[in-house]
Amino acid sequence: MSAVHRLRAASVILLGLFVISAAASAQTVTTFAVPGATHTRAFGINPAGDIVGIYIVGTRFRGFELSKDGLFEIDYPGAPVTAAVKINPQGDVVGWYSYTSAAPFHGFLLHDGTYSPVDFPGAVSTQPFGINARGEIVGTYQNADNLFHGFLVRNEDFITLDVPGAALTQAVDINSKGEIVGVYRSTDGVFHMFLLSGGVFTSLDYPGAVATGASNIGVGINPRGDIVGQYRDASNVTHGFLLDAGGYTTVDIPGYPTTVLTGINPRGEIVGRVRRTDGTDIAFVIQR
Repeated sequence: MSAVHRLRAASVILLGLFVISAAASAQTVTTFAVPGATHTRAFGINPAGDIVGIYIVGTRFRGFELSKDGLFEIDYPGAPVTAAVKINPQGDVVGWYSYTSAAPFHGFLLHDGTYSPVDFPGAVSTQPFGINARGEIVGTYQNADNLFHGFLVRNEDFITLDVPGAALTQAVDINSKGEIVGVYRSTDGVFHMFLLSGGVFTSLDYPGAVATGASNIGVGINPRGDIVGQYRDASNVTHGFLLDAGGYTTVDIPGYPTTVLTGINPRGEIVGRVRRTDGTDIAFVIQR
């Protein structure tokens, strides 16, 4: 089943470091951006409503955590590029950092203020993208042959995850049941999303889309198995979507040419980003 779900925009007010736009309805859409940043992107939200993501100033990427206690920067020591991607119920954060504006990337786990490395053995580049309540971590790594593979870290063991026959695999999020979602590129160059559950890969394609998912952090899953992501239509427009028991639902934030959903928590609160007409991104959260 496919449906279109549009959410109203509203007035803009200033709260601390963030510009906030909220709509009063059964679902509240709040957009926020760090003043002076060219891009603000939210990637993950935990049951408490804590949000992690990145903002970009010039060539410098900074991670952030936004909670009821305020806004906190997440910067790997000495690295000009840090991305905070997902946060679990305990407040542990995974992401990646780089000492240049590009690869190679190195992964990290941030626990109680301490950074620990997460690097796939022998890989030239590692990017953790998701962490669940059990501390299991998923992401992508790149070998010297430039091929991208998904991975899972469970009980300190690193496990490669490859969609059979795919040219590229990225594992992006994992829920408390161990179900994993991500993206893969088929040999014809088309992107698809996947669900890995019970050892079985299932391809996820929005009905009628020319591509579902993309080579970025645009995927999320919660403990109920609700999935968020993005798809591109025949007019090359990118939309967000929610896949739950009712089927696929398009989620577009009005007034923006692009909507991408990136994370969903157990309450069904969703985070993502929208692109403005000037090409810059701002983050949003949909609260229920």
